[in-house]
Amino acid sequence: MSALAALAFVAPWWLLALAGLPILYWLLRVTPPAPRLTRFPAIRLLFALKPKEETPAQTPWWLLLLRLLIATLIILALAHPLLNPGTRLERPGPLLLVIDDGWASARNWLARQNTLASLFDRAEREQRAVMLLATAPQLGGEPPRTSRLMRAADARGAAAAIEPKPWPVDRDAARAALDAAELADDANIVYLADGLDDGRLIPLIDGLQRIGPVDVVREDVGELPRLLLPPIAEAAGLAVTAMRFTAGPPGVSSLRALADDGRLLAREELRWPENGREAKTRVELPIELRNRLARLEIEGEASAGAVVLLDERWRRRPVGLVASGSLEKRQPLLADIYYLERALTPFVDLRFGAVAELLQRGLAVLVLADIGRLSDEEHAAIEPWVRKGGVLVRFAGPRSAQGTDDLVPVPLRTGGDRAFGGAMSWEQPVGLQPFESSSLFAGLAVPEDVRVVRQILAEPSLDLAERTWARLADGTPLVTADRRGDGWLVMMHTTANPEWSSLPISGLFVEMLRRLVGLSQGVAGDPSEAVLPPFAALDGFGRLQAPPPAAVGIEGARLAETSAGPRHPPGYYGNETTRRTLNLSAALLGPQAPLPKPMAELPGSVTTSFYLGAREVDFKPWLLAAALALGLVDLLIALALRGIIGRLSSRSAAAALAPLLAFGAPGAALAQQTPLGQAAAAHDDDTARASTLTTRFAFVRTNSGEIDEISAAGLAGLGQMLSKRTTIDPAPPVGVDVEHDELAFYPLIYWPVLPEAPRPSAGALARIAQFLRQGGMIVFDTRDGGGATGATTQAGVRLREILRPLNLPALTPVPADHVLTKSFYLLSEFPGRWAGAPVWVEQADDRINDGVSSVIIGAHDWAAAWANDGGGKPLFAAVPGGEAQREIAVRFGVNLVMYALTGNYKADQVHVEAILDRLRR
Repeated sequence: MSALAALAFVAPWWLLALAGLPILYWLLRVTPPAPRLTRFPAIRLLFALKPKEETPAQTPWWLLLLRLLIATLIILALAHPLLNPGTRLERPGPLLLVIDDGWASARNWLARQNTLASLFDRAEREQRAVMLLATAPQLGGEPPRTSRLMRAADARGAAAAIEPKPWPVDRDAARAALDAAELADDANIVYLADGLDDGRLIPLIDGLQRIGPVDVVREDVGELPRLLLPPIAEAAGLAVTAMRFTAGPPGVSSLRALADDGRLLAREELRWPENGREAKTRVELPIELRNRLARLEIEGEASAGAVVLLDERWRRRPVGLVASGSLEKRQPLLADIYYLERALTPFVDLRFGAVAELLQRGLAVLVLADIGRLSDEEHAAIEPWVRKGGVLVRFAGPRSAQGTDDLVPVPLRTGGDRAFGGAMSWEQPVGLQPFESSSLFAGLAVPEDVRVVRQILAEPSLDLAERTWARLADGTPLVTADRRGDGWLVMMHTTANPEWSSLPISGLFVEMLRRLVGLSQGVAGDPSEAVLPPFAALDGFGRLQAPPPAAVGIEGARLAETSAGPRHPPGYYGNETTRRTLNLSAALLGPQAPLPKPMAELPGSVTTSFYLGAREVDFKPWLLAAALALGLVDLLIALALRGIIGRLSSRSAAAALAPLLAFGAPGAALAQQTPLGQAAAAHDDDTARASTLTTRFAFVRTNSGEIDEISAAGLAGLGQMLSKRTTIDPAPPVGVDVEHDELAFYPLIYWPVLPEAPRPSAGALARIAQFLRQGGMIVFDTRDGGGATGATTQAGVRLREILRPLNLPALTPVPADHVLTKSFYLLSEFPGRWAGAPVWVEQADDRINDGVSSVIIGAHDWAAAWANDGGGKPLFAAVPGGEAQREIAVRFGVNLVMYALTGNYKADQVHVEAILDRLRR
């Protein structure tokens, strides 16, 4: 029943013609058969002449059924059935499309594209003009504005260039743009909303209703976007929280932790509780891996709100050291700072000085070695610093034993130091207990030779056990810690030098300090005065790329209160060595941008619906094609019953039926076509023989059916353009398996490289190398736009692993005078669906393959730019150049095929002028 509910008819009154099928049945039933020709002597008529009444014979039941089926198909086609129909256009005027293209639209952007495509199809059928209005500020910083009224086909191309922005929508500016637009009173208004209400949704809908009735297409509750909040550093790792806008059923999402180069460091589960809006997890990594952590994202959530970028605050750790004694100069080997400096130097940025001086420079960790009681000025400076996220580590000593202040995790006994193994004591030096699982130091091995001879005792309390991270063998605390605001207070109940214990001269001391430093949130330099320029920005889908043209720098001290927008997009600010992040979720939760709420009930005069799960399917051409095919079958049967086919020779029959079969071929092809144009997948002997008799291109099949369909559709679309613009008329493309199939039949093979692609076996590598040596060409396409800021992508890493065993010559970006730039069109760039990344070829060497590059490497997703639905409508948007970029991509495809088929023929044209000069002499 759900399939029937998704079916609608453009002209349902044609269905009344089905009532006439019984009359047609009666007419067809009494139709006599054609006269039969029989050869006999005419005199026989005189012998058997008997008058009798003749009655017509009946049409065979199976032929009757066939003709009724043809009539039914024609009636249904005229009724124009549609599957998954979009919003109906009830009014006679133009179509106004208002599109939310902020960050919240990215998660379900494909459904919006399907809805838009259905609306454009309907506008084209009804020949309506279309006006577009995107509600998010544009990349250049311009406010939302309406387009001019245009044909539906032109509007389709303009809408294909619209993509989600990594900032919120501006519905106030969109309403102002509507007020300035001139639109007829009979317009059809469709609002494609993102499902969130920022407090300005109802005023925008009110403004739309002044023009006419409004149809709002909204998100289902389960499809609303989700936000990933910046993590909080805790003892066991990073505490991560994700948030959804409405409470719902329980579920599980995956959190991915990625390094700068895209490598996966960890994957954790985010469990959504029943009727809960927050899911929490913890990312626990070794210090070395945690310092490489650059990105957290919710897997499967293609949205800037589901990505958190991490900067030096989570990785770089400036540590300040302060000591109280004068042993640094008189006896440095006994000084506390000597052992702390050598333990911390390999992995932190050490700074020395007074407390006030160090805190002014910005610290992640402050270490106080036997500072008994802080002065009032020092206390007033340290306490707010700790509450904002700093980590204060204090070591005991003779001064601390005489008393301390309240900046300690647990109260200490004044004069309560305890000595072991002295001349007046029966106790021996004590070792350490294994660390408990709740301790920051859990998992570290305790050396047997570590002994403590003196410590400061803590006052007993109910929560002392919870605040203890390390104990002596007799159970007394050695390391205590307590949370203070967003920071930590940590107390080592022994000295930082070997005077009270052998811990500072053990490897365990270094590992414990590494854990303590990793507990801090980090500092990214001094943000007080510096203006941080935009370094890299997230797009609406959460991908890093170059900053938009309107982006400007942010003063470091104001980064936390900055709202996301075209001037300040979420991403990295600063430079390669010192980067600060502006995350969309932090900006949305800030004071300048209150968090939006789910869309509530709209006014009763507004019609609401949900986004289409699939694009609208028009059955009319399919039904007409089926009726035409059955009509040809009926014609052949009629000719056979009349004996016409039997009296024709096979050659004359073929000549008579050729025009009919040619006329029916488009319908048959249409009936077999899929949305992406199915290419031959089976590589059998028939395919091999056909490939040797015609020009045919191939693509490498992957483990993804979707990617294979895009590759097939892309090569098929390129073949259509080659047939229109050149003398090359290629056959449909074929998919090949490099592990088993023969590659020698194809002059050009397109290879989409996926990050999870398996490595080719030795046999496959030998087959590929033989194909390249024999003059074949392979186009490797990582399809990822070349990464964000020049970093190697996962697909790029996999491509290197594939190419390394092939021993290819050195590669270089395509030179300006390369044959590829002039083999058919004159080109200076080679975009696909994406643009901007370099295209690599082999360095010119006339001794190898006559100077023709056997591999072309890029990241532009060329197949997606060439792909269409079989009727010439592109399937994917070209970003950022739109249809102009797609035209350049098609021209590059033509040049690529010409280069593969003619080699360096065009390179010889540079000598034409010299040859003509020689002939003139």
